[in-house]
Amino acid sequence: MDVRIRKAAGGHDAVAIADLLRSLGWFAHIGNESADATRYRVARHLGLCNMDNSHTVYVAEDDAGEIVGYCAVHWLPYLMLAGPEGYVSELFLRESCRGLGIGGRLLETVKTEAQKRGCARLMLLNMRHRDSYKRGFYKKQGWQERPEAINFVYPGTV
Repeated sequence: MDVRIRKAAGGHDAVAIADLLRSLGWFAHIGNESADATRYRVARHLGLCNMDNSHTVYVAEDDAGEIVGYCAVHWLPYLMLAGPEGYVSELFLRESCRGLGIGGRLLETVKTEAQKRGCARLMLLNMRHRDSYKRGFYKKQGWQERPEAINFVYPGTV
């Protein structure tokens, strides 16, 4: 499959990303809300990401102009590091598009941008129950698991 990687814009991209997230069926809160509510939230968050240079959302678009995946990265200035850290917060592909190299291309795009920005490192979080972890997707892309790190989450207020 031939895909083009580009920065996400608003409008159609937000709708396509929202629909992709809904199609995964992984997130109970998304399954419990209307498609319009998901689309509204994604459009609002994408708009916030596009307001300045501290966040980038890339989409993978097929020959027909359909978005088949996306990757969100946040450029965080760390005072303790020699340069910022790129935090990949989301990387999702349509089920039918997995294993075709699209995820790797999205990550390569992030790596290229990180080099331009002088990033000290890139970081991401992958859930152990996801196929991407079980298949070793990120390790195959050259990412290393940090055995000394523990990930904590404070439950949100929403």
